[in-house]
Amino acid sequence: MKIRYVVSTMAFWGKQSRLSLEQECDLLRALGLGVELGPNIGGLDECRYDKRDWPRLAAATEDMVVAMRSRNDNPSIEQWAEQIGCAKLLKANIIADLQSLRIQGKNADDGDFIGEVVKMAEDEEVKFCVETGPLDVLKDIGGRFDSIWYCLDTGYARCDAKHSFNEYVDTLAKRTAHLHLSDHNGSFDDHRPLGCAGGANHNDFDYLLESLKKYNNDVIGSLEMTPCTPVEMIKRSSYFLFDILGWPNRPQKPAGEIHSH
Repeated sequence: MKIRYVVSTMAFWGKQSRLSLEQECDLLRALGLGVELGPNIGGLDECRYDKRDWPRLAAATEDMVVAMRSRNDNPSIEQWAEQIGCAKLLKANIIADLQSLRIQGKNADDGDFIGEVVKMAEDEEVKFCVETGPLDVLKDIGGRFDSIWYCLDTGYARCDAKHSFNEYVDTLAKRTAHLHLSDHNGSFDDHRPLGCAGGANHNDFDYLLESLKKYNNDVIGSLEMTPCTPVEMIKRSSYFLFDILGWPNRPQKPAGEIHSH
């Protein structure tokens, strides 16, 4: 099994000194990391997956591992088609939360809205990952659609009062293609850097890694954290993942000059 690592652009939200998309990507590229794009910049509503922005996204993320977090503003079928087209261009997995698919509960959607979206992703050969939510809902969706993969969110899975972390792993690991990696305060998913006085423990992450190894999937691990500075977040989380836990495929800085824009 190989894990490729990316950083969510969430890491750059709310900072006094804002970086451009190109600067964010150059920083991550220099550290040997890919990027998980959010649909917008923190605090702003304009979606960055608009077709007019595709050339800029493609140039900024050139030669990087890319994943895309779906827009969560109740996107229409047309807007879903646009962001799936963007994912195809960027060779990116797309990660969808239940709200963006109009799923409110088990077997509940808007006239099989999710079916239309999944079919579009299949036609464009875009890997479609459903983000962690209530376990019974995820099991139901997985049973309905063979092409769906899961994004296992370690913060969410550890804050569910109904199901244990291991239950989430046991249920989702076989079809997990994406990980959202973060710590939390022990009560709710507040996206703390890994290993920073939160609720995460070694046993959970060891169990997750060993479970994923059984299925040998191509997995993207996304550092999805805030509020410390991006470099500090990456430094702390990398130490926890690779030095303490011994996770595989530590990112390596590229040789030679850094790609610049």
